[in-house]
Amino acid sequence: MAGVLAIAGVLSGCGTATSEQPPQTGPGVLTLENATAPAPGGEVGEASTEFADAADMKMWTKLSDTEKDVDRLAKYDVNKTAKGSMYLEPRTSAWFGGFRGPFVYQELAGDIVMYARVKVEGRAGGQPKRLFSLGGLMARQPGSYDKPNWVSITTGTAEKSGQVEVKYTQDGSSKPVELAVKPGWVDLVLGRVGRVFVALYREDKGQWKVGQRWPSTLPDVLQWGVTAYTDWDSYALLQKDPAKGNAKQVKGTPDLKLTVDFVRFLRPELPEYADPLNSASVSDEVLIKAMTPAGA
Repeated sequence: MAGVLAIAGVLSGCGTATSEQPPQTGPGVLTLENATAPAPGGEVGEASTEFADAADMKMWTKLSDTEKDVDRLAKYDVNKTAKGSMYLEPRTSAWFGGFRGPFVYQELAGDIVMYARVKVEGRAGGQPKRLFSLGGLMARQPGSYDKPNWVSITTGTAEKSGQVEVKYTQDGSSKPVELAVKPGWVDLVLGRVGRVFVALYREDKGQWKVGQRWPSTLPDVLQWGVTAYTDWDSYALLQKDPAKGNAKQVKGTPDLKLTVDFVRFLRPELPEYADPLNSASVSDEVLIKAMTPAGA
């Protein structure tokens, strides 16, 4: 396409590595005025769930059922434990490298914005006390047990409490990044548009922030949903042996409750000249507008 800039590099983490940056105005730069919020409705809009009725649970599928894994959810319900919410209480579990944890999802295709409001607590309240006790959103390649491929944004206790963790796992290799966040309700967005995955977050009554941008080679159809896992400490010697860790339910001291107020799905759209992997082409401010619901 005439006038389209050739972006010579790809993003590593949140920074940009390019041999030539596009100008700040002109072709190749998406301005805030020209960016549009993702559209509700359509196929993906029908997948949105407000969790106002226990029947909403039928829209969601447990990974342990479809791919014959150990069921690592001690408690899972809708509009019961927490009124108007999905509630998950995981057993000792992990999503890291080749390890598998709980996951409930809907299978959707194409460019997606998945937007949710979540709260993570320890079982006795406060922040979870066990390492890597996190809950939030995940998009996963179906059937990728041997070579796991998925991307996630979760919140809770990672190496420290009060964190958002953004993580891309490609062929079983996980690369997490942790970001400080206040406890309480947190808004999360996990989205794909074109060749990029993005993770965004917002503290209660705060401002949206870009957690990460990743280049994506995942297939068109993915499992989009909610995950919660806890108590990495209890894997002990199995931390280096995913096959044995996945084969049975590890006994431990799980310490996580996840409450999900809603999960909404929307369709994002960017013009062809915009490169969301390049922050000089699509700034954080513009990316936030393009990947969060209007008025959110």
